[in-house]
Amino acid sequence: MPRDAEPNPPVPMACLNCGQSFALPRPRFCPACGQETTPRPPRLGDFIQQFGGAYFATEGALWRTLRLLLLQPGELTRQYLAGRRKHYVLPLRLYLTISLFTFLLIRLMASANIEVVADIDLDPKTTDVTIIDLGARGAGMKKGVFYCQGYPAWFCQRLQRRIDVDPKAMHRQMADLGERLVGNLGTAMFVMLPSFALWMQLAYLNRRMRYAEHLVFALHLHAFWFLVLPLLLPDLAWLSGLAGLAIVVYPLLAARRVYGGRLHWLLLRAMGVSVLYVFTLAFVMVGLVLWALIA
Repeated sequence: MPRDAEPNPPVPMACLNCGQSFALPRPRFCPACGQETTPRPPRLGDFIQQFGGAYFATEGALWRTLRLLLLQPGELTRQYLAGRRKHYVLPLRLYLTISLFTFLLIRLMASANIEVVADIDLDPKTTDVTIIDLGARGAGMKKGVFYCQGYPAWFCQRLQRRIDVDPKAMHRQMADLGERLVGNLGTAMFVMLPSFALWMQLAYLNRRMRYAEHLVFALHLHAFWFLVLPLLLPDLAWLSGLAGLAIVVYPLLAARRVYGGRLHWLLLRAMGVSVLYVFTLAFVMVGLVLWALIA
């Protein structure tokens, strides 16, 4: 043996994780906690296996879950609420996985564009820039003078500090607004999801279901929407049309499978939830724009 070679480490006779003693012959895995009885130094392949493993295998939980999610609207939620969960990805993990890849794909396929009404001039005395225009509420620059109406004083002060620069720098800041919006969309969904579950609970009060059960439905539905969302981006009318139709029809089929009930009540509830959800979406988007302006 070379001088610098290290001897093999002693074989442990008790679990290094929980302390369980091993009988002879020593098992490969601890009978108490399931950890390997002979841990070895980590290798790069271990991390790849941990990230993928059965999760991304052909017959693994992810593909089994996606097939059920896409081909049988609402069935994944029904299976979860019935207690059959072992063979499927858990709702929150499924949503986070799909939304992460969708946001990355959206960043690659297209950049968000925020329409800005601006007439940039090098002379600050003639610069007119409309940053926000919501009727009685607005902010921007008129002939080089900052104005902010209908918003709290702290917001106006922070906004003024953001744009109180030369016209070229102001234009660059407005051009970056879309990128900041996309970066905050993931955070915004943590407002939209609980809100949607709340609207579903109000619509189905007579079902006497827990809020968390409606949240499972919301997670699965939004996971489907995130899967379909990239199909709206390519400049293909037929593909965008199919994706738009799926976004509208899928929730009805899923709700029918999960909640049951007569068709006319289903449509009435869907209309009510849609109106509340659109108002919530508008509120969140306005908040996103305002935050992106001052953050």
